[in-house]
Amino acid sequence: MSEVRLDRITVQYGDKTVISDLSLHLRDGECLTLLGPSPCGKTTVLRAIAGLVKLAGGEVSIGGQLVSSKDRRIFVPPEKRNVGVVFQDYAVWPHMTVEANVHYPLKKRRVPRAEAERQVGEALDQVRMGAYAARMPFQLSGGQQQRVALARALVASHDVILLDEPLTNLDANLREEMRFEIKRLQKQTGITVLYVTHDQDIALVISDRIAVMDKTGSIRQLGEPEEMRRSPVDSFVYRFLGLSNFIPVEVVDGQMWVRGDTDSVSLPYPVPNDCGGRRFYAACRPMDIALSRDEASGGDGDRGDGVLRGVIKRVIYLGNIYEYRVLVGGCEIRVQQDSFEASRYGAFREDERCTLSIRDIRYFDVMEEVS
Repeated sequence: MSEVRLDRITVQYGDKTVISDLSLHLRDGECLTLLGPSPCGKTTVLRAIAGLVKLAGGEVSIGGQLVSSKDRRIFVPPEKRNVGVVFQDYAVWPHMTVEANVHYPLKKRRVPRAEAERQVGEALDQVRMGAYAARMPFQLSGGQQQRVALARALVASHDVILLDEPLTNLDANLREEMRFEIKRLQKQTGITVLYVTHDQDIALVISDRIAVMDKTGSIRQLGEPEEMRRSPVDSFVYRFLGLSNFIPVEVVDGQMWVRGDTDSVSLPYPVPNDCGGRRFYAACRPMDIALSRDEASGGDGDRGDGVLRGVIKRVIYLGNIYEYRVLVGGCEIRVQQDSFEASRYGAFREDERCTLSIRDIRYFDVMEEVS
């Protein structure tokens, strides 16, 4: 078993409490991502599991073995915890070959040469770096160096790997390639992975489950990626899991109105039952808004037929999508449109009038900051 359990752990740096009373269970063989803004304590949790920081309270267990407990005076040193760690900066030693880098953890454990060579060769093959064993790090790309770091973590532990923002320093194409590579590797080996990141795109791709942390170091929601996107518990989770609009709304005489800086227009949707106050926020994703032309309209506002009218104030071409900033009343709404769809009907132009129809709308009492 390679499950990891954190039971009400507290971590302090001097007089400052970074993590307080946090509990978390990594299931055997899953990839769980800690997702949250910087700094919120994600890396501190990882370091507590690895044994790189000591607990001020609570307990850490790995594979059923208690490895850290202040109350019981137990602290297993990092090199005996059987975990592999990959950091953001790779930490590949520049004076060693690829093979020597990967061999290093086995050398420290005094694994017999023949067995060590077998494990090194197997790990390099798993990360598709077998042909590069004799090369030096300066002869490798950033993505290849990251693969070496992964191979070294694999030989350090066949049970648990901790990944701390390992793709941050890679370019966009390499990040995309490596996130699929990590997912493939995790499924192939069955190893338990804790991945730490602030990047929700990576988290959604590689995770079996995601734990969203807030700025205080608390876990706001834990669940499967689709569940989290479909049913966020609050506005913080909703905002952190993707681009979003938060439209200020006020209910007057049973009708919702968009509260803009300069004007208010009707929001032609049913008033939600679960928002207790007169003022709240209507939230939606930019890709969940359908745009169409409204050439006959004479002004901004609502049509009374389930759509809003607005004016395109800004057009941004992003390759696969067009992004528009649309002024509705006095409120600016962010809208994204697939480039293929835009090419069929023509992209919108600045100052062009349009109609907006929101396909998936949520309501929140507050709009919490995520950074």
